[in-house]
Amino acid sequence: MRGSSLVRLTLMISLLPGIAIAADPGYPNKALRFVTCEVGGGSDLVTRMVAQGITGGLGQTVIVENRPCGVIPGDIVSVASPDGYTVLLSGSPLWLSPLLKDGVRYDPIKDFSPITLVSTSPTLLVVHPAMPAKSVKELIALAKAKPGSLNYAAAATGSPNHLAGELLKYLAGVNIVAVPYKGTGPSITALLSGEVQLAFANVAAVMSHTKSGRLVGLAVSTLKPSALAPGLPTIASTVPGYEMGSIYGIWAPAKTPAVAINRLNREVVSFLTRAEVKEKFFAAGLEVLGSTPAEVTTTIKADMVTMGKVIKSAGIKAQ
Repeated sequence: MRGSSLVRLTLMISLLPGIAIAADPGYPNKALRFVTCEVGGGSDLVTRMVAQGITGGLGQTVIVENRPCGVIPGDIVSVASPDGYTVLLSGSPLWLSPLLKDGVRYDPIKDFSPITLVSTSPTLLVVHPAMPAKSVKELIALAKAKPGSLNYAAAATGSPNHLAGELLKYLAGVNIVAVPYKGTGPSITALLSGEVQLAFANVAAVMSHTKSGRLVGLAVSTLKPSALAPGLPTIASTVPGYEMGSIYGIWAPAKTPAVAINRLNREVVSFLTRAEVKEKFFAAGLEVLGSTPAEVTTTIKADMVTMGKVIKSAGIKAQ
C-alpha cells in the first residue's frame, strides 16, 4: 500500500502546473542536436570533436547544427525544449554579447543549464619583426612614450582578440589603437604585411608564423606559461592580473532535468580525459578542460565582471 501510494503521489505532483517533469530514465533515446557557430571557426571544430567523441557512449547520433556566430546560437538554445536533446557549444560570445550590445534576448546565467567547460586556447601577443619592442615591458614603454601611435589588429569589434588588447590597455594604462578587420585571417594578413604593428591572436592562428620568423611572439595570455607556446613568458608576469583566452563550454536550456545534465557531463568529461583526445586537441591549439556544471557558472561570472569593466571603460559597442 505504501509503495502504491508513493507512485500515485509522484504522478499527481508531476501533473501540477509549474513542476518540472523528470527526464525519461532511458535518456537519451533519440538523436541530440549540438548548436554552435558557423563552419570553420573554433567553436565548430570543438563541437565536431566532442560530438564524434560522445556518440558511442551515448548510443545516439549527435548532430551538429551550425548557425551564424554571435547571439544566434544562444537565442536558439535558450528557448529550446529543456529535454536534454538540444544543447549549445559556445565560447565567450555567449556571455559577453549581452555586455557588448543592446537587445540580446537571453540571460547567459538564468536562461541556461551549464554542463561542462570543454577546452581553452591561449591568446598570443605577437608583433611584426620590424617592431623595436621585443618584450611586453618594452612594448608598454614604447606605447607610453608614443601614445596612440601603435595599432593592433582586431578580428572584429568585441571579438576575443579585440578585448585582449583592450584588457592590456585597461590594466597597463597604455593607449594602443584597435583596427578592426573582418575575421582572424585578414587581421593576421594585415600584421604580416606591416599594416599594423601587433595583434592578440589565437595560438593556432599564428604559431606557424612565429616559428618561421614572420612574426615575433612576445608573451602568452594565460596566468601560467603554456605548453602550446613553449618558451614564451606570460603577459601577467609584466602586467599583474592579465588573463585572456578562448574558452569553450556546453550548455542546455534552463530547467533541463538533472539526469540529462549529469549524463552529458559524464560523457563529455570522460571523453576529454583520454590521452589520444588530449593530443588531438593539443594539435589543434587547444588544451582540454572538463569541469562540473557549477564551475562553468563560476568561470563565466568572473569573466563577465572583469570584461564588463573593460568594455564599460573603453565604451565598446558591437553591432
